Amino acid sequence: MKSFLLKAFAGLSATALFTFSTFSNAQWYESTGHALIQNDDISAAKSAAIKDAITQALVFSGARVSSVQTLVDGVLMQDQLKISSHGEIQKIELVSENKYDDKFAITLRLDIFAQTEQCPQSSFNKFVAVTQSQLVHREQARMGQIFDVNKAISKRIFTTLQKSKMSALPVAYYNIPLNVDSYFSQQYDYSKVQLEEISSRTNAQYVLLSQITDLSTSDKLNSDYAFWQDDSYQRNYKIEFSLFNGTTYEQLWSNSYQGQGTWPFEKTAIIDVNSDRFWQSPYGQSIQDINQTLSYDLQAVLACFPTQGKIMHMENSKIVINLGKAHGLKKGQMLSIAHHNYLTDAAGNVMPHTTTTLNKIRVEQLYQQTAVAVSIDDQPLPGVQINDVVEVISQDL
Repeated sequence: MKSFLLKAFAGLSATALFTFSTFSNAQWYESTGHALIQNDDISAAKSAAIKDAITQALVFSGARVSSVQTLVDGVLMQDQLKISSHGEIQKIELVSENKYDDKFAITLRLDIFAQTEQCPQSSFNKFVAVTQSQLVHREQARMGQIFDVNKAISKRIFTTLQKSKMSALPVAYYNIPLNVDSYFSQQYDYSKVQLEEISSRTNAQYVLLSQITDLSTSDKLNSDYAFWQDDSYQRNYKIEFSLFNGTTYEQLWSNSYQGQGTWPFEKTAIIDVNSDRFWQSPYGQSIQDINQTLSYDLQAVLACFPTQGKIMHMENSKIVINLGKAHGLKKGQMLSIAHHNYLTDAAGNVMPHTTTTLNKIRVEQLYQQTAVAVSIDDQPLPGVQINDVVEVISQDL
């Protein structure tokens, strides 16, 4: 029997230690989930910790997690989680549970049978530029004076992806405000120059753009007659995302998420959106839950996308590319070369078009973010030029 130890950082500000052993196709995982206790609600904290532990074990077993609901042996009822499986839970056992300070921890043992289907590209890292979300209706931020909430949320998205320790690795670009209206319009008349600039500055293959479309509040939750209670409101939250290939400028994925949570602050209070007071509130937690779901969805979307880069410099048969150790490349790695251009259909719509050439190159020198590659026969590469697309050829293909 073979055993492994994996340290993971995921879920609700959690740290987990996994131990699993392999026997035939079965693996067991021991995972610890953590959650904050809010308003002395132990039951809610326990459910969140269970969700955290199960999700982490599933992600590390190869399952893909997205939003909806699931039922796992009666442990997780009507939770906002769905597993599209590369793995199947056979059994869940409670190992221990513990309350400490304002947190609740629960350790579960899960028997998971992993399916044999795997995506060859999942072993290579894909860098994603996390940009600053645009606040569409700034007037909705007046309650609490949370006009910087878009930047704070983008930073939290970056941190959430960073903690996931999966193949989609974030690069921070959230300090620069962007106008993203055109990326979410029906005409898709967006700026390829802007995408190229973001991709070039971050050396990220993918660019994640977003806009917050709803921060509105509903009526007061408590009665005016309950004068001894502080005012409490239900506040909405909706955000739209669009993922682009920074190499070909093609839109690859889009989705929107919405939720709501109690806004427990006084109506005239000015709230610091970077404070624990905001993020530990029910409203802040509802936003963080959406961030976590986004993280799972992005990991699932990007898992089977190819790892691509660009030719940055050429000299005879040697080529410098913007992929390196950080992307999972190894010395001797083979890559293909493709020309990228656009086709225009009869209606005048411009569509990205990539033509793969017969040229192949092999990685000869490796650096963290770049590599030097040579043609496989050490001969000049006809027709190849700077900014052509290079794509990792998986050994499993």
